[in-house]
Amino acid sequence: MKKTMLPLVALLAGITLSVHAQQNATLIIHNANIVTLDDARPQAQAIAIANDKIIAVGNDADILKLKAANTKVVSANGRTIIPGLYDSHLHVIRAGRFYNTELRWDGVKSLKRALQMLKEQAARTPKGQWVRVVGGWNEYQFEEKRLPTLEEINAATGNTPTFILYLYAQAYLNKAGIKALNIDEHTPNPTGGLIQKDANGQPTGLLIAEPNAFILYSTLAKLPELTPTEKGNSTLGFMSEMNRLGVTSVMDAGGGFQNFPDDYGITDSLFKIGQLTVRLPYYLFAQKGGTELQDYKKWISMVDIEHQHGEEAETEYFVEGGGENLVATGGDFENFLKPRPELVPAMESQLKEVVGVLVKNRWPFRLHATYNESITRFLNVIEEVNKETPLNGLPWFFDHAETVSAENLQRIKALNGGISIQHRMAFQGENFVARYGKQAARNTPPIRKMLDMGIKVGAGTDGTRVASYNPWVSLYWLTTGKTIGGHDYTDAQNKLDRITALKLYTQGSASLINQHNDRGTLKEGYLADLAVLSDNYLKTDAEQIKNIHALLTILDGKIVYGEGEFKAIAPVLPKAIPAWSPVNFYGGYQYK
Repeated sequence: MKKTMLPLVALLAGITLSVHAQQNATLIIHNANIVTLDDARPQAQAIAIANDKIIAVGNDADILKLKAANTKVVSANGRTIIPGLYDSHLHVIRAGRFYNTELRWDGVKSLKRALQMLKEQAARTPKGQWVRVVGGWNEYQFEEKRLPTLEEINAATGNTPTFILYLYAQAYLNKAGIKALNIDEHTPNPTGGLIQKDANGQPTGLLIAEPNAFILYSTLAKLPELTPTEKGNSTLGFMSEMNRLGVTSVMDAGGGFQNFPDDYGITDSLFKIGQLTVRLPYYLFAQKGGTELQDYKKWISMVDIEHQHGEEAETEYFVEGGGENLVATGGDFENFLKPRPELVPAMESQLKEVVGVLVKNRWPFRLHATYNESITRFLNVIEEVNKETPLNGLPWFFDHAETVSAENLQRIKALNGGISIQHRMAFQGENFVARYGKQAARNTPPIRKMLDMGIKVGAGTDGTRVASYNPWVSLYWLTTGKTIGGHDYTDAQNKLDRITALKLYTQGSASLINQHNDRGTLKEGYLADLAVLSDNYLKTDAEQIKNIHALLTILDGKIVYGEGEFKAIAPVLPKAIPAWSPVNFYGGYQYK
């Protein structure tokens, strides 16, 4: 039997190659170290693309035979190529609107330099605008291993209003910021938040989540916005920053103060003129506690989910479903500096109404869930809904799931759910250990158990307000088990090999919404999304993983980003506007 089958398989393979070869390759990349993530052919030297699809992967000699008169041929100069990364949880639509206003401390190695950047930016920021550092950092990344003081922040910023977000734990306002927001001794604390005051009752400038992050969200929302033109430029810049990191797809998780449809106008416009440089399915996040059901009913009447996933699925910019928070009473923010929040008894009935409506209308959903105690209650609701209206393969998943139990993983598996994990523990591992102990942290989140059970798992960052948006920091965390401060808290069994981690960031994310059959792998017939890397991901020193970025990024068979030896063949990104934007002086993610 084997003797008769092998020639047939070879014949079919030859027929497939000849069919693809009949297409003219629009782009060939050769002289490469290609990590295909295709188990049948894990490595290759060259890849041929026709328009938006891969038509052949193989050795240089065979692939170069597909060159036609109009084929663009690029040498990768021996560099490593991987499938484009897919961040399953990022707030790219919201982040894009504000990117040009933000001074990023992501990756900054010393507090001294962070404060110097703050001082320089305060000096160039015009009257009426703010200096803002909005997450993506913690004290353990700094050589000094400490947070800035309010005195240091005030000395650096002077009369320029300043807001600095630290995780979803607290935020710093300088004196000018307190004045600009009219906060004084009479300003009341919002529910779940604290405006810290001194012995004389005067606000110090520290805003504390106790443990609800609303005080941080709502204060940030009061800061001035850019003009529509500036927001468009800002969004293009942030997407280019994602491309620079090798990201070609993002699931946008909505987020606080991200109102639909008003706050989607910028990405809507860029999509219509063909300028989006990431694939962007997005979720709708109800904004006002008590009216979530009405919001979802309204949005269901506005958006035809089934039509979007039919013939127009290739547009890659569409409403994917509801979430990540479905009801305000279900918010269990991951402020590990404070005790776990207790969800109110009314949560179950409110969540059941929303999930029930989503399932009846075949809307996929995702649900923010940090703690196992919350997950237990959420699963009770989802199981009840499933009995009344079967999920029947409807895509749904939990986000985060840091402390999910083995029992609840079994329940998730039984409902064919998935889990989108993020590297929040890379930024909060020390805080988690301090509160819950070293033993509790060793399998937080229990990624290996999820994978061993066959649960769909995708990876992401949860950028930009808590963790950094840099996926290579996440891949570093997944493979080393270390925080950005170098603390190795993870059990050896919960650390992943580099290929498995990369698959979570490509095939795994795609699998959460059943997109894994045409992306996440470099093979014939798949989407032509890939990145040429600055370093060999599989062989570089572990500490260097977080420094990797893309030198060339291709989306849909088109070059969307290039630097170094590939800069000349890439589109030119316009300078950030307004001219005082921190992006023009520091860029995005920092490496020093």
